[in-house]
Amino acid sequence: MAPGPALPRLVHVTTVPESLWAFFTGQIRHMVAHGLHVEAVSSPGRFLDLFAASEGAPVHAVPMARRPSPVADLVSLVRLVLLLRRLRPDIVHAHTPKAGLLAMLAARFLRVPVRIYHIHGFPFLTATGLRRALLRGAEAVACRAATRVLCVSRSVAEAAVREGVCGGKPVGVPAAGLFNGIDATARFSPERAGADARAQCRARLGIPADARVVGFVGRLVRDKGVVELAAAWTTLARSDPKLHLLACGAAEADDAVPPAVMDALRADPRVHLAGEVLEIPPYYAAMDVLALPSYREGFPLVPMEAAAMALPVVATRVPGCVDAVIDGVTGTLVAAGDADGLAGALRRYLDDARLGAEHGAAARARVLAEFRQEVVWDALLLEYRALLSAAGRPWSGR
Repeated sequence: MAPGPALPRLVHVTTVPESLWAFFTGQIRHMVAHGLHVEAVSSPGRFLDLFAASEGAPVHAVPMARRPSPVADLVSLVRLVLLLRRLRPDIVHAHTPKAGLLAMLAARFLRVPVRIYHIHGFPFLTATGLRRALLRGAEAVACRAATRVLCVSRSVAEAAVREGVCGGKPVGVPAAGLFNGIDATARFSPERAGADARAQCRARLGIPADARVVGFVGRLVRDKGVVELAAAWTTLARSDPKLHLLACGAAEADDAVPPAVMDALRADPRVHLAGEVLEIPPYYAAMDVLALPSYREGFPLVPMEAAAMALPVVATRVPGCVDAVIDGVTGTLVAAGDADGLAGALRRYLDDARLGAEHGAAARARVLAEFRQEVVWDALLLEYRALLSAAGRPWSGR
């Protein structure tokens, strides 16, 4: 059934459909329940279909290349203009760098009244030379084409101002950040996972019940610090025959980990490469500590999921991670690129179970206090109401 004339139309745009799955699970239904008509646009892929089935939202496939590609980008831009002209949205809310650039340009060309660019991190911060200049320029163009710039974390907002990419526009961070919040009661909950989840997951993977497990969840690429993780693992494994490494995530050709590093991980019987995992809570239950040695982040979802599962987290002292981990309280922060520092921080948790339990409990309490999904969703609703009203389309919602 077509939406009524008074129902504001919101269109989310991401570059790849995996982002829809990560950013919006549960959120779309919440927005619809409060009086918005919501549709989503992303590149084609199985996650686009999974998202449509999960959220019950109309979806549209528009191929978008993640890397700069002038011809392909121009084709994507034209397709977005034609699609948005047909959908006639009141709000276009774009996420991730390429979708942000293309969707904001298309929405500005069509004079969409509310154009939100939501920054989830800055790839240019770890780039150099011409690539850095191109990536930074794309961010600046997306921000200028937007009517509102939001960030997923305070540290990313500070970086946006410091780097001058927003052209003096004010930058907002809804709630305490983290775009979709964390479902810490129904999904990411040790109690919900059950007492047997740890043993069952370990048995399925061939990990002994009495082993200690360092975990990693994310894309197996350089930018996620996989090279440093492998080096730290080698150091730790030499002195602890009961230690195992569990990594959930797929390797990618872009920003690939050196083949020798991946070959060594695959050949190690105490390293368990689980691949891409949709139902991740049992894997967190199987871990004793989580490592996230990323070079850059926006507001990483993984350490917050792990926190909700009462795991201590060792992450890097970079934008995004500094919002996810309170050093010495919910986990430990180390310098990016420091494999020895990573190994030492992980060893402290492996050698001191009481410290791990204390930091894990504090991490879960923080998620419950500050990052519940409804808190984040309602903060976004307030943004939408205020922006529609400022655009001359007042809407009270439900």
